[in-house]
Amino acid sequence: MAQWLIDLGVQTAAIESTGVYWVPVYAVLESHGLEVILVNARQARSVPGRKSDVNDAQWLQRLHACGLLRASFRPGRQIAALRAYLRLRECHLEYAASHIQHMQKALTFMNLQLHHVVSDITGETGMQIIRAIAGGERDP
Repeated sequence: MAQWLIDLGVQTAAIESTGVYWVPVYAVLESHGLEVILVNARQARSVPGRKSDVNDAQWLQRLHACGLLRASFRPGRQIAALRAYLRLRECHLEYAASHIQHMQKALTFMNLQLHHVVSDITGETGMQIIRAIAGGERDP
């Protein structure tokens, strides 16, 4: 696609930033030397005129050709990679917290108030107790 655009003499492209589908297209176009403008979907819709899903690309092209679109902030490759790692880490921490709550709820259903006895059920002592229970130990 990038080579086809270059062969046609295209120097800039505008991409609407909806979902995550634009990310690989942006990367490919940018790596081929095209100036890529990332456009906020709300901004494109706020300009008066007819806009529907059918003529979305044509509408963006017309607005871009007239200079009516502002580029959204897109950090450099290193910063973008760091942001992706940090966001993934945050998601993993949220998932871990949710799973700990599920463990506490399951223990409560079993009438085990372990969180009243140890401060952190995922700590070394709490996990040893949980492993013993899961292993079939019934002697307190």
